[in-house]
Amino acid sequence: MKRWIPFVKSDPTVAVIRLQGQIANSGRGLDDVTLGPVIERAFARGKPVAVALEINSPGGSPVQSSLIAARIRRLAAEKDVPVFAFVEDVAASGGYWLACAADQILIDDSSIVGSIGVISANFGLSELIGRYGVERRVHTAGKSKSFLDPFQPEKPADVKRLKGWLESIHTAFIDHVKARRGTRLSDDPALFTGEVWIGRAAVDNGLADGIGHLVPFMKDRFGDKVRFRRYGPKKSLFTRFGAQLTDDILTGVEERAAFARFGL
Repeated sequence: MKRWIPFVKSDPTVAVIRLQGQIANSGRGLDDVTLGPVIERAFARGKPVAVALEINSPGGSPVQSSLIAARIRRLAAEKDVPVFAFVEDVAASGGYWLACAADQILIDDSSIVGSIGVISANFGLSELIGRYGVERRVHTAGKSKSFLDPFQPEKPADVKRLKGWLESIHTAFIDHVKARRGTRLSDDPALFTGEVWIGRAAVDNGLADGIGHLVPFMKDRFGDKVRFRRYGPKKSLFTRFGAQLTDDILTGVEERAAFARFGL
């Protein structure tokens, strides 16, 4: 009640945004379309003294990672609100891209951090369909329309072009990390190779600023009376009661595989 009484100072409030799972352009979960309104509300409602990002993500889409991080930085500058990232199990690849949107990154002693690299993976099925006598017929207008067709033998020119794309994305990732972390980064040559670090080793390499957990860290910074207001995507009624169940199961399998890369 006291926040409505004139001349009585309200307790400080920290807006908490949970960023859990794989980053993908699915229209649900960790993408800019879904998270945009959530992030906007977190910065706008009640004049928070800080915004905290709870991150537990193995990565995913570089574009969605970039869009989400850019939105956070734009609002932080407009509202003049500091941003803190708190990493749980993992902030790897795109998950670390999101963590770098914060002014400070705090992790657990066992958090997995880093994986500053880019990967593209698929399957080659040309021998499989040939073994069963299946003939695939593809007709295109434009020599690049069948680029990396999994049902055709891999072409060296296609691989070269793909690696060029991956290098471009990797460069953008490195530039983002360097811009956000600056001189805090160590000169370890493995820093941008896709390697990961755990706990204090990540702090020593400048990928994180310290070991710390959300509630005690914020109480130490803003006082014991600090309040926490949590924000996350709202699920529709249909989603709650099992609509799109098959799609959700497939998404869950993909996400489980992404976390499994880090033994989680």
